[in-house]
Amino acid sequence: MTSMLATDGYKFSMAEAGWPLRRETFYYAHRKGGAQVVPFDAVAELKGLLPLGTPAEYAYLQANEYEMGGGFKAAIAQHALEVRALPKGAVFYDREPVFSVTGCSALGSWLEPLLLQWSFRIQVASVARFAPDTLAAAVRVVTCERQRELVLQTLDAVGVKAPEVAVDSDGYVKRVRARVEELVQIVGDPTRLFEVGLRAASCLEQHALALEGCKQAGMTRTSSVLAAMQLGLVPVGTMGHEHIQRYGSDDVAFRAMSERRPQRSSYLLDTFDTMASGLPAALALIAERKGAGDSIRYDSGDKEAQYAFACQRSRELGIMPVQILEDGFDAVQTRRFEDLRAKEGVPATHQVYGYGGYLVAGTSGTPLTRDRVAAVYKLSQTGKRPTMKFANEAGSGKQSVPGRPVLFRRELPGGTGPVGIVGQEGEQPPSGYFLLTGSADARPAPEAEAARASGLGFSQSTADLMAACRKAAFG
Repeated sequence: MTSMLATDGYKFSMAEAGWPLRRETFYYAHRKGGAQVVPFDAVAELKGLLPLGTPAEYAYLQANEYEMGGGFKAAIAQHALEVRALPKGAVFYDREPVFSVTGCSALGSWLEPLLLQWSFRIQVASVARFAPDTLAAAVRVVTCERQRELVLQTLDAVGVKAPEVAVDSDGYVKRVRARVEELVQIVGDPTRLFEVGLRAASCLEQHALALEGCKQAGMTRTSSVLAAMQLGLVPVGTMGHEHIQRYGSDDVAFRAMSERRPQRSSYLLDTFDTMASGLPAALALIAERKGAGDSIRYDSGDKEAQYAFACQRSRELGIMPVQILEDGFDAVQTRRFEDLRAKEGVPATHQVYGYGGYLVAGTSGTPLTRDRVAAVYKLSQTGKRPTMKFANEAGSGKQSVPGRPVLFRRELPGGTGPVGIVGQEGEQPPSGYFLLTGSADARPAPEAEAARASGLGFSQSTADLMAACRKAAFG
């Protein structure tokens, strides 16, 4: 069993501010990267990750502002999940659902960081299959023995002879430390920085090494609760898109977090539309709760424009929210927003930065990172209501798929229309397609299909759900 603490801190706060026993569906996909191959049995692998939940773990959570109620404990103890996945060996393309997980909200959500780590193994297999000439360079040096094991196991699974793979743990820790030291020099105080890279790692062992480098450079906070306990750091967390999707409204979701947990709250702005919905709702609530120490967190879109608006509106409301900046941030962006902070008169104590892939993956020595394929694990149905993340606008490339998605694959060879169509569970495949999700036959598309892929299609049922979600979000 996996330690129950092996997830991000906000998974616990969202469970307490939501409905931990509600039946929900999440799905995994890569937004980019082209043709990729599944090198494992996702159903068996996922069930091997399920947590136990011990008294000592619950005591640690309580001591760190994550006291968990009976609903969460029951969800974790049940281990009741339904997993529908593409078969081992199947090829998938951009935005196609690789697998879905349906079960208790708290448990389905808890899995996210560990499942996103699978993107490394998928990329190793895909490079071996579709770009073998680049394989040796891609895996020549890894960060830890466990990452090396993953490379060897993956290549064995796809029947490819492994090249030489060296482990450079000391070098990896030093590279992470150097980046954090530069960030500390920019902001002047390591307590203004925190680490959020659990989902950017290939495994827990790699992430622990990255945090060693962070700790050596003075960083004291991480989103990984397990690593915080092991390394004597402080576990932290903000809010995820799933929480807002669950409630279907920025204002209602924000109030649920502030009214169901006694701790200060952090409001994520871009689930529907940052400027039209997220920021106004967050700032209005912070104005009601002056002195609570609440914060706002930026994600997608033009963050400079959003930041300028937030600062201006905060002055008008007489409030000073903590500004949290962490989506893809690096040293260059940190310098830029420190300049903006000075220009807007925001105190240093009220602007903090979180770093994930920049520290954990960008120093790893391999190009096979989560960001390279934009791996995501998104809530698609809560209770009986389908839901989507739009990321500022209905046509955003980051918008997710609603419902209980399955993948229909075009019959091969030849044919017309999209290579893949996202349908809904129980829906019959369109003419010329077969159900790939849950199939015992991978029927992988030949390499030539990658070049002829005509984008992702949606069945009528899926299109109707998307239209209904868009109308509910934007009118």
